[in-house]
Amino acid sequence: MRIADMNWSGVEDWLRRDDRCVLPVGSTEQHAGLSLCVDNILAEQVALEAAGPAGVPVFPPVDYGLTAYFMAYPGTITLKPETYAALLGDILDSLAIHGFRRILVVNGHGGNAATGERILAGAQGRHNLQVLWHNWWKAPATWAAFRALDPEGAHASWSENFPWTRLEGVVQPAGSKPVADMSAVDTMSPAQVRETLGDGNMGGVYQKSDEDMLRIWSVAVQETRDLLEDGWESHAQL
Repeated sequence: MRIADMNWSGVEDWLRRDDRCVLPVGSTEQHAGLSLCVDNILAEQVALEAAGPAGVPVFPPVDYGLTAYFMAYPGTITLKPETYAALLGDILDSLAIHGFRRILVVNGHGGNAATGERILAGAQGRHNLQVLWHNWWKAPATWAAFRALDPEGAHASWSENFPWTRLEGVVQPAGSKPVADMSAVDTMSPAQVRETLGDGNMGGVYQKSDEDMLRIWSVAVQETRDLLEDGWESHAQL
């Protein structure tokens, strides 16, 4: 259930029965012809569908992340690592104060992972928490489903092209784009990244059928739901 659809007393009632919640995190960054908010849209949607049957509260997504390399593309917003760390740390501290003890962070942006996982470790040390960091698209079953459909699928390609990340009136290019060599991305300036990527797609075809994408999506939702239900060290509730 979205926190936006709850009031404080509803959250208090939930915490009398259960100590779980979900926090989606993502990024606002270029995705070629797709929405700048792809990472946020997908993280929140998979969180909501996974949490829905059990009624677990899903907090609003953290819509900004670490994406300095895409700053040559207008509309991209990046945070400094220390800003992101402070933001996530404050959110987790707040959740712990209220009594949440099992927190699933559903991440939609690869650039967040290293810093985010470090922050979770710190929060768990400050509080009696179990916090799981879930890169939803790279979880084993979901990743296998992506690779089985097409081993070439990178940032802003078909692998992020779902019905809810497309923009009205924007037609995706036909054909396939060669996979870019981004091994040296950490040494590139934002201008060099844009020069290398052009429209922003890192490689692969731009779009697959909705049938194929929804089949992968069902795997992602189920894998996230399984983690929310069975991924904890202990099932003890408040």
